[in-house]
Amino acid sequence: MGEAGPGAGLAAGLGPREAQEPEEDEAAAPGAPRGCRAGSRGGIRVLKRNAKRTGSRSCQSRSRVGSRERTWLKGDVGRGCVYVYGGDSAAAAPSDLRLVLCTVDTQASEICDREGRKNLFLQLHGDLVRGPVCEVRAAMYLLEIPESFYFLRSVLVTPKEAWMTRRLEPTEKPLQIVYDYLAQLGFDDPFRMQEEAANSDLSCMIRFYSEKPCQVEQLDRILLSGVYNVRKGKTQLHKWAERSVSLCGTCLIVSSVKDSHAGKMHILPLVGGKVEEMKRRQYTLAFTSAGAQAQTYHVSFDTLAECQRWHRQASTIVSMRFSMVDLSCYSLEEVPEHLFYSQDITYLNLRHNFMRTSGAGSLDSLCRFSQLKSLNLSHNRLGEFPESLCEISTLTELNISCNGLHYLPSQIGKLLNLQTFWLDGNFLTSLPEEMGNLQQLNCLGLSFNNFCELPAICEKLVTLDKLALAGNLIETLDLTVLNRMGHIKSVDLRLNNLKRAAADTLEGNKSVAYMDLRDNQMTDLDLSSLVSLEQLHCERNKLRELTLSGFSLRALYANSNCLTAVNIYPVPGLLTCLELSRNQLQCVPDWACEAKKLEVLDVSYNLLLELPSRILRSLSLRKLMVGHNHLQSLPPLQEHIPLEVLDLQHNLLTKLPETLFVKALNLRYLNASANSLESLPSTCPGEESLSMLQLLYLTNNNLTDQCIPVLVGHPNLRILHLANNNLQTFPASKLSKLEHLEELNLSGNKLKTIPTTVANCKLLHTLNAHSNEISIFPEILHLPRIQFVDLSCNELTEILIPEALPGTLQELDLSGNTNLVLEHKTLDIFSHITTLKIDAKPSLTADSALTSVFWSHGVAEMAGQRNKLCVSSLALGSFAEGVEAVYGMFDGDKNEELPRLLQCTMADVLLEEVQQSDTMFMSNTFLVSHRKLGTAGQKLGSSAVLCYIRNEVADPASNFSLTVANVGTCQAVLCRSGKALPLSKVFSLEQCSEEARRIKEQKAIITEDNKVNGVTCCTRMLGCTYLHPWILPKPHVNSIPLTVQDELLLLGNKALWEHLSYAEAVSAVRHLHDPLAAAKKLCTLAQSYGCQDNVGAMVVCLNISEDNCTCEMHGLTLTGPGGFSSTTTKPATPSCSSGIASEFSSELSASEVSSEVGSTASDEHSAVGLDGSLLPRQERRCSLHPVPPSSIFQRQPSSATFSSNQSDNGLDSDDEQPVEGVMTNGSKVEVEVDIHCCKGKGLELEHPAAEYSSSAPGPEDDSGLVLIIRRQNSVNSNTVQRGVKEKCELQKSLSTCCLYGKKLSNGSIVPLEESLNLIEVATEAPKKKTGYFAAPSQMEPEDQFVVPPDLEEEVKEQMKQHQEDRADQELKEEHAASLPEEFDTAL
Repeated sequence: MGEAGPGAGLAAGLGPREAQEPEEDEAAAPGAPRGCRAGSRGGIRVLKRNAKRTGSRSCQSRSRVGSRERTWLKGDVGRGCVYVYGGDSAAAAPSDLRLVLCTVDTQASEICDREGRKNLFLQLHGDLVRGPVCEVRAAMYLLEIPESFYFLRSVLVTPKEAWMTRRLEPTEKPLQIVYDYLAQLGFDDPFRMQEEAANSDLSCMIRFYSEKPCQVEQLDRILLSGVYNVRKGKTQLHKWAERSVSLCGTCLIVSSVKDSHAGKMHILPLVGGKVEEMKRRQYTLAFTSAGAQAQTYHVSFDTLAECQRWHRQASTIVSMRFSMVDLSCYSLEEVPEHLFYSQDITYLNLRHNFMRTSGAGSLDSLCRFSQLKSLNLSHNRLGEFPESLCEISTLTELNISCNGLHYLPSQIGKLLNLQTFWLDGNFLTSLPEEMGNLQQLNCLGLSFNNFCELPAICEKLVTLDKLALAGNLIETLDLTVLNRMGHIKSVDLRLNNLKRAAADTLEGNKSVAYMDLRDNQMTDLDLSSLVSLEQLHCERNKLRELTLSGFSLRALYANSNCLTAVNIYPVPGLLTCLELSRNQLQCVPDWACEAKKLEVLDVSYNLLLELPSRILRSLSLRKLMVGHNHLQSLPPLQEHIPLEVLDLQHNLLTKLPETLFVKALNLRYLNASANSLESLPSTCPGEESLSMLQLLYLTNNNLTDQCIPVLVGHPNLRILHLANNNLQTFPASKLSKLEHLEELNLSGNKLKTIPTTVANCKLLHTLNAHSNEISIFPEILHLPRIQFVDLSCNELTEILIPEALPGTLQELDLSGNTNLVLEHKTLDIFSHITTLKIDAKPSLTADSALTSVFWSHGVAEMAGQRNKLCVSSLALGSFAEGVEAVYGMFDGDKNEELPRLLQCTMADVLLEEVQQSDTMFMSNTFLVSHRKLGTAGQKLGSSAVLCYIRNEVADPASNFSLTVANVGTCQAVLCRSGKALPLSKVFSLEQCSEEARRIKEQKAIITEDNKVNGVTCCTRMLGCTYLHPWILPKPHVNSIPLTVQDELLLLGNKALWEHLSYAEAVSAVRHLHDPLAAAKKLCTLAQSYGCQDNVGAMVVCLNISEDNCTCEMHGLTLTGPGGFSSTTTKPATPSCSSGIASEFSSELSASEVSSEVGSTASDEHSAVGLDGSLLPRQERRCSLHPVPPSSIFQRQPSSATFSSNQSDNGLDSDDEQPVEGVMTNGSKVEVEVDIHCCKGKGLELEHPAAEYSSSAPGPEDDSGLVLIIRRQNSVNSNTVQRGVKEKCELQKSLSTCCLYGKKLSNGSIVPLEESLNLIEVATEAPKKKTGYFAAPSQMEPEDQFVVPPDLEEEVKEQMKQHQEDRADQELKEEHAASLPEEFDTAL
């Protein structure tokens, strides 16, 4: 490696002067060449710096590898570098950082020898290994702590920072560990992995230490010790004396300073005692033990901080009811010696450490705890079961999960008192016969092992009543074997490979009361022999038929199957809960109608055509869910029923039972959205209504104003959703009576006003009325509790607001009101609102005008019933330099930090990755964004979907392509020909069997709520590095070409797609032209369909047609003043886009003229020399416009912006010549023109009426050059106005077509005098109110060009004379030019 490595400068990592210092090579191997630290040890190189050149060994941090180091690294992908930190703290100071160059074969021992260290430590997942709840739920699941041990649960949920640092074995290879880690993340390219390993940001995920890192707070929890003045007893008889004091475990240890632990020691048990501060003596604590003969020790500390540290730790100990010590997640290899003095310890938690099996303080020493009952050793990388644990005869609970165990020793039979034994997450395939001696064992956890059948030894464990075998490899449920285990009451067989249940005999099983068969592959299930079965979970199988015994059945959960029949005999008289949603049932089972105690019935997402009348007559039914079926009517109600919750959404109902509100007086929740209701049933007759209805969802029906009076009969309404109906008015008198209303949704109707009586709804906190025709701002800012107001996509023109707004107002959405103008005073009043959404002024840049032709977007995000919004979106309609776009959605579930970070950084990462790779750019974007999350990504995670639209450079024949990547549950759907085309993959345990299989193989614990280690249901996310390798950031990438049939691109988070199917989402917004209104509608529908979480939606309207041009117009090459370089393409007609750009059209033939969407050149993208020529730049041409032969001129419709705010005379800063007869005050006038450069004789143009026409012949009359100026009347205008018809008429115009010359500051290429030719157009600009003719805000009468009437003819005459003189000069220049000139920019 010596000859392959760089020189001495590389070894030092510095310049030549530093590299020549002799101290740098003091530790080099004897005989090793300079610059090679250890040529015989695999090539180790340490980059360090002597700051004072005194031979100091300290190093300074280097955030990146230098150029010489990179040159060395590129020589071999097996080379790389690792960052080695010091051990003073986890956040190592820069002086403690060393960059070690090595190879994949370099062992840890070689690096230690080079550094003069004994060990090398590895820390995964960065500083914070877990947050407050990250693995607590998994630990509780593993421990199954009894009800009497709730105190242990409270300790586990205590947030603390843990430093999980493992000592590397001498033969382990650090660089190979890093490369393996990167490969697990998703990096495939070896060169890219080498580059990522050299990035210091990687230390947030994987880090090496030369010493074991420690933190003061961590040490305090393990051991507090020091020498202090101590006095024994409560009285003054004893004197103060200097003693050695330690606080460890559950005891206070006081000993002599000289003899230390060898002399006499006083041990004071603190559990159940108390610790108090002494008022008479400063910084002094009194420690008192529990019991009648309690002892007290007074300890005097030197400082207040030290006194507080001891008081905080001692208070935790004395508050415990039992002697329990929690030392989890401390990277311990041995138990502190002081802990063995706490002989009263009964519960010891050593989870997530690296405990040794032999040596001082190892697991062999745990038998010294004479009263130990519960021991947790999960996640300690033991590899083998410590036989010394079998000597702790007092153990009643042992957790040794996730330790890579392959077998159990025969000595396990010595634990005769063991009652709970957890062995989850190992590699066990069988159990020893000696386990039959554990006759007190009642709970055995064998989940996520490799068992292929029920362990036969369980037959001998006569006291065993709970058997957990989830996540194994069992394929057949042998009921005969289960019958022989007559003592087992609970069986957990989730996440196995079960395909059938078999029984050799018809003998019944009278013991099993609970069985969990979720997430298997069973098609038919007959458990009628389990006569004592009380609760069955069989969700997410493939069941077609289910047969059970109804003698003891109390709850049945069979959602997400293919059930067509459910047979239960006899009728389950004890059944209270029946969930059969997402199946193929065509009718409700008869036995369900006879269940006398049935309280909850869920048959939603089935094929029901009718609902039995007996169901609605049930006197026990409290909750009925029949949504997403084919019900056309409901049976009438004849008697009073106790129904409280009724869900009827997504059916074919045209009306509800007339007596619904009369007979169901207890009804509190009714959701009848997505039906065809035209009216509502009346309430109880009489002055005082008895209705208890509080939540009413009627969105997406055919309701009219006639239904409003019925709502008055529900005075207790708190939430009312009437979105997407046919409401035109809401009577003021009716709204005033809904005094308890808290949330009102009237979106998507035809309302013109909100009644002023809304002021009577004093409890109203949310008003959603977007997508109406409201022109008057409602009087809602007087409401004391108002928080969220959405009035977007209306016709508001002004806002009347009070002087003081309510302090509760958090969000006000006024976007989509095109005619709304907010004054500065109004904006100042709104400044305290957390979120204010208003329309930004349209961007007049060429890029935005160009890209808006092809796509436009709208975004909606709603917090729902949560206090914070954890969803963010990314929308860049104009991305990079070309015609590209980027759209993204990020969902942090319960955190808002990560979605905000991804929103701000992911586009920049994508831009960098696109420049590096054309194939892996999207995958690398996610992986690099994962790394850039830093410490925030260690304990937090986020789902993400990213869509990138671009024109494929590698395939000139293609048009636009769409690349979609996602992790987690955010998804993208493309609307193609009116049908939904999913582009994403849902990475969750429930919907992705491949990911669930991977998680199982990696021995993660999937809790009963289907979450990885009890944290998240997602298997791939950005962030959550502490859950590596179970949770990965590698995305699913899908790339497809966009076609003419592509209409919409929909992005949404988990909450959106849980409540809207792909097809429904597409059909709901396909007819809408405004993408903002479409996105709002999707979120509103999701909320009305039951979503209470954060919901986000983005709608991108696509206008990709065969005539769309995607050529890149930033490049321009002018060969000289003689002419233009001509091109030819197929005619194209860019379509209109909502927002800025207008639609261009042309009736010129394809043989005479070509069309291309151009953009105004700018200073940022072009460079102009003094002679007016531009630097050459290769253009990107689409399939419609390849580089043509030079025969016909190209027509270029573009948007030109003329700005007069850069100089005092109304011209650009480069134009110092004022216009005679024209007065200006420097206001900015923006004008859009289309420039058509045509060449050919006999060119015929239609001549519609034109307000402004300004064109002139070129230097030669037969050149046929035509300058056509189009004026855009409005944003959506597509009228082409021309002012010429024939060439003879063009010669009479005041304008000229000589477009070469001086580059103006706004990017236009135009002669000095030619900018004056547009004054005639500009004078009318302030009169326009939309599009590019929008006048400046706060327009004053004098802010315009003024041409006095008496000077108008004189001005024109002078301009004409000036142009004729200029034309003669240009004629000479054109004859001198031999090459044509290419014109590729706007005027």
